[in-house]
Amino acid sequence: MERVASPPPTTLTFTFVTEVKKRRRGTSRLSSKHQVTIPADALRAAGLEVGERLIFHAEGPGRVVLEREADVLDEFSGTLTGVYEPNELIHLRDEWD
Repeated sequence: MERVASPPPTTLTFTFVTEVKKRRRGTSRLSSKHQVTIPADALRAAGLEVGERLIFHAEGPGRVVLEREADVLDEFSGTLTGVYEPNELIHLRDEWD
């Protein structure tokens, strides 16, 4: 039986980017979908973290301000401390049965 030579493996050519886009540090571009990437340095300086909800306010031409949305639970939790005696709510619930 005669062996048939297999074709040589296909060679892959990688194209390397010869020029890196020149961008000013701390800037971003508004996309056609009205999206923008906020630079990581600005997020860290503002104390914003991934997943936080933000509110946007326009403050004149070319100026938009982002604010962290207030968490109502964080704002009001613990405000009724001392209103009820210890275990008072448990006793009131026991009255329902």
